Amino acid sequence: MISSELHAAGVHDRALREAYRECRTLNSQHGRTFFLATRLLAPEQRPAVHALYGFARRADDILDDFDPAISTAERADELQRLATRLINRMVTGAADDGDSSLAAVVDTAHRYDIPWEHFDDFLASMRMDLSTTDYPDRAALDRYMYGSAEVIGLQMLPVLGTVCDPQEAAPYAAALGKAFQLTNFLRDIDEDLERGRIYLPADELAVHQVDRDVLRWCHDHRRTDARVRRAMEEQHAATRRIYQFARQGIALLHPRSRPCITAALTLYSEILDRIEELDFAVFDQRASVGMARRLQVAGRGFVGAWAARVRHCGT
Repeated sequence: MISSELHAAGVHDRALREAYRECRTLNSQHGRTFFLATRLLAPEQRPAVHALYGFARRADDILDDFDPAISTAERADELQRLATRLINRMVTGAADDGDSSLAAVVDTAHRYDIPWEHFDDFLASMRMDLSTTDYPDRAALDRYMYGSAEVIGLQMLPVLGTVCDPQEAAPYAAALGKAFQLTNFLRDIDEDLERGRIYLPADELAVHQVDRDVLRWCHDHRRTDARVRRAMEEQHAATRRIYQFARQGIALLHPRSRPCITAALTLYSEILDRIEELDFAVFDQRASVGMARRLQVAGRGFVGAWAARVRHCGT
């Protein structure tokens, strides 16, 4: 399957094919919902999406490894080495660093004319995770999420294609990346606390008398305090509104890409449903969408994807 995808994408160099395979493996192992949605893309689109995911995942792993033996300074150095290798390959064409896995994302960036600035903004937000553990307000969190989530949507847009000026579709692509990340923040609030981080606006939590100490109590007692539940309900509603906005952009995508993004939006937004069904009890269980439902959404998407490809081939 992967060989046919790479052939369809025009990737024939042996080393480059192996780099794309590494990225695909990362996606399949760590981004199951997203990986399932990528199966709805045309074969020639998939390697590029896997490459973008693989690079983002690699940076995330530098920051989110629980190993206490790795200091913040060491993580910063490793992240800087990754950034340096990327810019050397992307801007100067240097490829003598022995880091073959970067080859796929650089090849994707060149094939789809993805600006370096999107990667630079992403890495800037990753650096924030080295020192920032709390966000005082929505504006501060939005600055972080622009680089950590919105630019992922912008990177994806040239791969997906549009039926309009890409700049018209860009706000919706950025919003979808933001909605996905906010969903993760709500689902993973307990796990993030383990890393010492809170990805919710402190001033909005304070309205409900919630602060780090209250959240820590919930973590320690595996219970959701009533004040935290009210605060999460508010954050939940705000995330829903972003999904509603992002959904309007699906019609602006190339028809063959719409089933994939529709499936991804459906499945990720249903994580919000699961959180609500759990009555926001996210400190003792992880909200997830069951395999049966994922397969149901994917099956419906496969029909739409097949029909879109047939229409595309006939034009």
